[in-house]
Amino acid sequence: MERAPLHPRVKKALGVCGAALGFHLLVMLLPRNMPEQELAIARAIPDPAKRVTLLKPLLENPKATGANLREAAELLREGSPMDAYELTRASERKEPGAVETQLLLARICHGQRMKRCEEEAFRRAEELAPKDPRAALLRADFHERDGDKEGALRAVERAYQMAPGQTGVGVRYARLLSATARGDAAMRVLETQGEALGKARMWVEQGHVRVDQGRLEDGRKLFARAAEENPKLAPAHYYLGLTAFRLGDIERAEESLREADRLEMTSMKALSALCEIQRRTGRMNDLTVTRMDLERRFPEKLDAVRDACGMH
Repeated sequence: MERAPLHPRVKKALGVCGAALGFHLLVMLLPRNMPEQELAIARAIPDPAKRVTLLKPLLENPKATGANLREAAELLREGSPMDAYELTRASERKEPGAVETQLLLARICHGQRMKRCEEEAFRRAEELAPKDPRAALLRADFHERDGDKEGALRAVERAYQMAPGQTGVGVRYARLLSATARGDAAMRVLETQGEALGKARMWVEQGHVRVDQGRLEDGRKLFARAAEENPKLAPAHYYLGLTAFRLGDIERAEESLREADRLEMTSMKALSALCEIQRRTGRMNDLTVTRMDLERRFPEKLDAVRDACGMH
């Protein structure tokens, strides 16, 4: 009895799988003694246990640089934090003056609740580079994750004093000032960032401050100015849409969110917001269409789509 011919798609899938298997076998069988080879293979392997098998021997590899060891630690930080810790300590021994090593060590120690180790890493980073804002910014990250906005504000304020002209630092400082009810101070900081941000982005940031102050109409006007100044700036349309909805202008909200989605199609946040608006306003047929569009475009994020569209 003759076998039925394979469907072309099945044949194609088998071919892709076979090629991938052949590639991995070839890579595994070739002689390797360079850290970069191990790192390249590890980046392609999601399984933490297999990554450990590949990367832990770098501890004994004389060719491994401090940067190699740090990258290996980053690859193991989530799945095998104590192996990551060992690799980071080895990197420190190779390059004792590298601030990056201390910042990585602080992240690993924070994740493992090793407070003394975390503080020692921060102290060492600040000694090595007293004018580098990265340690202060990382402290702010930790405070924000813990819900400590005041602590985050103090840390970012230190970073801002070190690097007031660094755009990301100034914007973050302004946002935290705004989030802690210091809107006027936030506006003053943003005024110093105008040259680096450009008019449109500065108006978006100022719009956030006004919204935080409850001045929705002022925020809407700033987002609208930003969208007019730079029609391709997706965040301007996105926040204009959200603010228009809060002011009761459903038509403008939908129009702005669709424009934000058109400009930034790799993000699902604009259509997710639209889905939420349609659910709240009882437009269930429109919601179904939006949900189907999200599911088609983001099949790997179905749970997030259903959360946004209230389908659970």
